[in-house]
Amino acid sequence: MSYKWNSRTELLLGSERMEYLAGCHILVVGLGGVGAYAAEQLCRAGIGRMTIIDGDFVNESNLNRQLPSLHSTIGQAKAEVVGKRLLDINPDLKLTLLNEFVKDERMEEVLSADKYDFVVDAIDSVSPKVFLLYHSYNLHLKIVSSMGAGGKTDPSQVRIADLSKSSECALAKVIRKRLRRKGINKGIPVVFSTEPANPEAVIETENEQNKRTTVGTVSYMPATFGCFLASYVIRNI
Repeated sequence: MSYKWNSRTELLLGSERMEYLAGCHILVVGLGGVGAYAAEQLCRAGIGRMTIIDGDFVNESNLNRQLPSLHSTIGQAKAEVVGKRLLDINPDLKLTLLNEFVKDERMEEVLSADKYDFVVDAIDSVSPKVFLLYHSYNLHLKIVSSMGAGGKTDPSQVRIADLSKSSECALAKVIRKRLRRKGINKGIPVVFSTEPANPEAVIETENEQNKRTTVGTVSYMPATFGCFLASYVIRNI
């Protein structure tokens, strides 16, 4: 397949850079509000090989913010929906799709199974997120991680910085604490927002996978986080 479909990107980045991106392999873990947007932007930028992972299914509450979520896709596996979309953008994309919640020893297996040029963490549950970051760091894999987009409305306050310098993010605070216990104090770039979260936008929940609370979200914030993740990869790969 020629790069004609991506000629505008080639005009910006140059043919040599496009050839390099076409040979890169990116792992994207989590395909919800943030991760699906990150995966699509990476695909559209010319990444030639991707592994995408998510064990969740589209439900009605995803419609306000998640790329794979349509009335026509409710009940379908997010990984399947996103994978089909990516291949419709670039049929030559070499795609590996894992429809599962990856955690514990399985996470180590996935990270060691292939050579990844970058890992994108868009997991929204604490324990598997910490596990992914910890093992990616110890395997010396390039990684960028999304912190919490929920409870926030101002995209102008989204930042990329080392996890140790993140602020105004409850998820980042927990992740910093967990990783410090494992001997990691810095060295992981994250996307976060300096906007204080709306404390009234949180409710207790018992029916979501690996979650004890649900935070209110608006359509454009997870998408913004996903675009920041993709931009970091393309600029730093």
